[in-house]
Amino acid sequence: MTIKRVFTGRNVVLGDGQPQTATVIVDVTEGKILDVLNTVSVRSDLPEVRDDDWIDVGDKYLLPGIVDAHVHLNEPGRTDWEGFWTGTRAAASGGVTTLVDMPLNSIPPTTTVANLEEKRSAARGQCWTDVAFWGGVIPKNQAHLRPLVDAGVRGFKCFLIESGVDEFPCVTEHDLRLAMDELTNTSTVLCFHAELDTARTTSAAAAADGADPTLYSTFLASRPQQLEVDAIALIAALHKQYPSLRLHIVHLSASAALPLVRAAKAAGLPLTVETCFHYLALAAQHVPPGRPEFKCCPPVRDAANREALWGALLDGTVDCVVSDHSPCVAALKRLDDGDVMQAWGGISTLGLGLSVLWTEARRRGVGIGRVVDWLCVRTARHAGLEGRKGKIQAGYDADLVVWDPDAETQVRGSEDVLCAQLGRGASVLMPLLMCGRGRVGHEGVA
Repeated sequence: MTIKRVFTGRNVVLGDGQPQTATVIVDVTEGKILDVLNTVSVRSDLPEVRDDDWIDVGDKYLLPGIVDAHVHLNEPGRTDWEGFWTGTRAAASGGVTTLVDMPLNSIPPTTTVANLEEKRSAARGQCWTDVAFWGGVIPKNQAHLRPLVDAGVRGFKCFLIESGVDEFPCVTEHDLRLAMDELTNTSTVLCFHAELDTARTTSAAAAADGADPTLYSTFLASRPQQLEVDAIALIAALHKQYPSLRLHIVHLSASAALPLVRAAKAAGLPLTVETCFHYLALAAQHVPPGRPEFKCCPPVRDAANREALWGALLDGTVDCVVSDHSPCVAALKRLDDGDVMQAWGGISTLGLGLSVLWTEARRRGVGIGRVVDWLCVRTARHAGLEGRKGKIQAGYDADLVVWDPDAETQVRGSEDVLCAQLGRGASVLMPLLMCGRGRVGHEGVA
């Protein structure tokens, strides 16, 4: 027997434009959207629906669940940094109904099918959202890549610079060619942490050695934009030799690399690019001394760079926005001595991204339709989940969020230091109803 639930409202964002009047009919048993009507239905239109299953959201927004395609949950192995139980609850609190977990910093990393199964086993029974997995490319694991595709990973990530954890080393150009040979005739995607050490960037980093380690400017000087420019130049050159393989740049922060991205796209190469909430909302000159919680790799850059990233997002050079949620235990953040240089590089924003992005988007006159496109539609497509996630459409998973765009919240100390800075006047997500699967396991996605 099909149990139906109905959502009706005047600001329903389907994922293909601006809000509209609509009624969404859901099969609760299967967790699927049955139909979408372009009208506000009344109770008598669907007499078989119980009163408790009829939800009129009025003027609030009804959105598709967010797909965060770049999340580090660290379990198993570093569960004290974050795990599936806490991470997926944080995601759900902010309307993220699907997340894609990165192949590091868990132990073991997701570089073989056996390691993938360990991660799936650790996730089972703990997840409050759907969870999918990226695989990893490291030196000498190319024989494992096709089996990982067959086992369901959504794609692969590699590092062109040291990752920060020993069990996930960076790759050379030779390693990349071996991996790309394996993947070139598949429908998967190869994602790059695009920073590359060269002689000139190494010397720039060395110049920062004697500077004050509590100043954010010291860290910024150690990771110049040229690292990203050189990495993306290498990626673009390789892409011309493997033009059928889809490539993706994760967490782009350097506006100086945008001409290379535009040239690759103009040449017809299947290249996509993401950026992050923190790069679109923060500016390096506003980071106070002794505040390592703002450290991430690549770094937050200056305000002019931030505006250039916004321009690239608006013109389509940058495709989507993700969190790159990368938590750790407090001791690794060096909050006690404020040493930015020695602190773990990662910002934790899982569940806070929509409020942050909406606050910045609205200042620039950008509507909710484009925000949903960046957070839901395009991230689902990037992770190979289109046709199931990212839109409110018949046949899609019934991942729905009711959201008040005018509500305000202040995030306080223990919740998240970053958004304590960002959250003044920020709208807060109201995840009143995430209908469909409810508390589900990762096996629903991958």
